[in-house]
Amino acid sequence: MRYFLYAALLAGSTNVLAGEDVVYEVDGKEYQGYWSKISDSAPLVVLVHDWDGLTEYEIKRAKMLNEVGYNVFAADLFGKGIRPTEVKDKKQHTGELYKDRAKLQKLMAESQLKAEMLNGSKDNTVVAGYCFGGAAVLESARAGNAAKAFISFHGGLKTPQGQDYKMTKAPVVIFHGTADKVVSMTDFAMLADELESTGIKHEMISYGGAPHAFTVLGSDRYREEADLKSWNRFNEVLAEVTN
Repeated sequence: MRYFLYAALLAGSTNVLAGEDVVYEVDGKEYQGYWSKISDSAPLVVLVHDWDGLTEYEIKRAKMLNEVGYNVFAADLFGKGIRPTEVKDKKQHTGELYKDRAKLQKLMAESQLKAEMLNGSKDNTVVAGYCFGGAAVLESARAGNAAKAFISFHGGLKTPQGQDYKMTKAPVVIFHGTADKVVSMTDFAMLADELESTGIKHEMISYGGAPHAFTVLGSDRYREEADLKSWNRFNEVLAEVTN
């Protein structure tokens, strides 16, 4: 049954209202997010893009989340109009932010602030992201930003030197593929140890045979079973932590 429900979500629906592009500024630079609201009372998910920038992939995921009851703000961490298609450009834009963690933290905080202003509430927010966005979500968690949960799909898991999770205020949830050649199971285990020793509530799930980016629809790395299972657990976590 869950498979058929998920397949329907992937196919899209005419029941979801059209979202809108939202331009906002951080330190004088314009960023262009995507806002999709279903009701004034719905919980908020801030969704963070992979290294492609904010594309149709995140918009599709936003609409899928709308279908199951959530307002969604898909954040932009690269800048308005910056949607890299070449690997070298993707590495450049993500690399710049990995080298400037203070900027990455500020972008995450300001994007969440914009989302909560649009939503009209700041007390019912979950922050989630894919690949690069998953790493950015953990950056937000370490920075002590307020949220109901921080959720990473096949994201970078290493904790940068000088950082820790002592200020983290909500559960951390990790979805990871054991066949990921970008983020190792050693990284996965080290993060588990760190979260446990810090006393942060966490849940870390690995999927056998799933490579990096296993949720990216239509790609050769897509793994339907891992995508479905992680999506279902994602929805369960959202229901558990939001009002």
